Amino acid sequence: MARQGKRIRGGMYMLLWLVVSCLLAACANMGRPEGGARDETPPRFMRSDPLPGATGVKKTRLNVFFDENIQLEDAFNKVVVSPAQKQPPTVMANGRRLSVEFRDTLLPNTTYTIDFADAIKDLNEGNILDGFALDFSTGDTIDSLRISGMVLQASNLEPAQGILVGVYSNLSDTALTTLPFERIARTNQYGHFTIRNLKEGTYRIFAVNDINRDYHWDRSEDIAFYDTLIVPTVEPIEVSDTLYASNGEDSIVQRQGVRFLPNDILLAWFNLGYTPLYMVDHKRDERRKINFTFSAPVDSLPKITIADGAPGAGRDISEWALLNSNATLDTLEYWISDPDVIAADSLRLSVSYLKTDTADQIGWTTDTIRFFFREPKKKKKEEKKEDVPLFTVDSITGDTTFLPPPDMEYLRLSVVGGSTQELNKPFVMSADVPIASVDSAGVHLDIAVDTLWEPVKIWWRPDSANPLQRRVIDIPWKAGAKYRFSVDTLAVTGIYGTWNRPFKQEFTVKQPEDYSNLKFVLPGLDSIQAVVQLLNNSDEPVYQAVKPAGTGAVELRFLNPGTYYARLFIDSTPNGKWDTGNPTDSVLLQPEEVYYFAKKLELKKNWDVEQTWNIDELAIDVQKPYAIKKNKPKLKRGEQPPVEQDEETDYLDENYNPFDRTGRNERRTGTTGGATGLRRNTF
Repeated sequence: MARQGKRIRGGMYMLLWLVVSCLLAACANMGRPEGGARDETPPRFMRSDPLPGATGVKKTRLNVFFDENIQLEDAFNKVVVSPAQKQPPTVMANGRRLSVEFRDTLLPNTTYTIDFADAIKDLNEGNILDGFALDFSTGDTIDSLRISGMVLQASNLEPAQGILVGVYSNLSDTALTTLPFERIARTNQYGHFTIRNLKEGTYRIFAVNDINRDYHWDRSEDIAFYDTLIVPTVEPIEVSDTLYASNGEDSIVQRQGVRFLPNDILLAWFNLGYTPLYMVDHKRDERRKINFTFSAPVDSLPKITIADGAPGAGRDISEWALLNSNATLDTLEYWISDPDVIAADSLRLSVSYLKTDTADQIGWTTDTIRFFFREPKKKKKEEKKEDVPLFTVDSITGDTTFLPPPDMEYLRLSVVGGSTQELNKPFVMSADVPIASVDSAGVHLDIAVDTLWEPVKIWWRPDSANPLQRRVIDIPWKAGAKYRFSVDTLAVTGIYGTWNRPFKQEFTVKQPEDYSNLKFVLPGLDSIQAVVQLLNNSDEPVYQAVKPAGTGAVELRFLNPGTYYARLFIDSTPNGKWDTGNPTDSVLLQPEEVYYFAKKLELKKNWDVEQTWNIDELAIDVQKPYAIKKNKPKLKRGEQPPVEQDEETDYLDENYNPFDRTGRNERRTGTTGGATGLRRNTF
């Protein structure tokens, strides 16, 4: 018996050892197995309760099931419900299930659409299920028409991501500002949208960024509109599918499908530039200067006087300060010229300025503003002062120049541009304080001829951008020549009685061969004024030229070598600058049309380049080069961005669409001409 008990205990020990070994092996093998292809497939819809397209729905909770675990990204902003909800529904993901809980009462006999845009992705790899939507009806029928298109930023053709697009069947002019949209959608990362489940009828369509989530447009919000009424329709089409046999062979089969139209609407958003008018800031960072900043451009200067009860009460600011402002008068810089006002540590002013009131009307308001200034503590100088010469003697001419004491305040001069002068630009001298006077006899410009300096006759004028502190010399420069600009002591005096030390700057003018010249031939634009801008890698203009009506080309000269891109806008006004539209005018006004040259431009020294630019050869949404797009769509894992066009390459192939999704006609913006073919309408 004892021997048998030992055998039983030994068997139990062996069994226990096997169990522990299995558990350890299981722990060692936890996690994703290595090898095999990475999952690049988005979650697949399996079923839902209620079913897609269900009618007579009463329940306020919707459950959707997928073939794998999912996650939601920014559901609050990306998921939209039509009709628009006063209280957004609760959207949650748990494992393979997605649930939507309505908090508003469902309307009778209404088709509802839940558009998830690109909010759904799988849990492990983050593959996005783009454009997924479900619909159901609380009545006996379900509406099924659709409108699709794309939203771009009017000024630079950037895809508008996450902007709200909506329609009205109410065609009154006041609907846009007073009524919520009847059906809505949001643009995805490509700027594409589809408004689903529309009734038969006639609609107006708009896009807004809807900052306050009231589902209509307010004047401060971005807006886009289509200035033609839209009647959605559906047409039968033949669709090709590829079937694969078990042996790997494939075959093409045809089936009947439908196409929802229009599917090529282009909406170009802009902003009216409306901002409630108010004073943003006022400061006195320097003893001799005060600044005011306003929220928006104004057409009237504020009325500023010294406040009652203060020394000099009632004195207008024009009596004791000089104004330096920008063209729109929303940034004002006052240089105080009165010594008594400068000396005051506390300055109390009465300021009357234009301000938007609670009724959204602009009127005058008056504030009493106090400015304080305290001198910063001076650092103690421990080092011993060195002897400084009081004058200098020119080694060639023997002329003596007296120097001011080293601790004396003096006016400081500088030259805009430094040691290199552009061949086609004026020479600019700048002072650190407003200039009171310039003694022309003490200002010299000399040109190097062999080993000598010969004087050049010059004419001064104030710089229009900063007339208080800058002076400009306009002369025809000699290409490649070396010049010397010099200012004698006391030649330039500031408004505070300070004067300059001797100043000298040598510079060399560029040669014509240092530049590149670019000519665009613009077929079809002979009778239209247009503006062409050369852009840097940040999509910012660095050169601009106006093509007047009556010519078919524009030339940009004296361009510094480098990599550029090009943008053109139709100058309808014409005023040489890009203008926005207006959706509230009796005649709806679209923003001025913008086009991009579809390839980059590599300009080199001493190059004359000519390019033909047909602005209508490519669809609008594929014109802008990918390299300078700011709203770049997220690429799939392993997906490469579009190949950048270079100066040796002609326009993109007309069938090129870098972000096409085969079989997703409701997300496409059209198929006209092989490209995406967006409708520009009258825009």
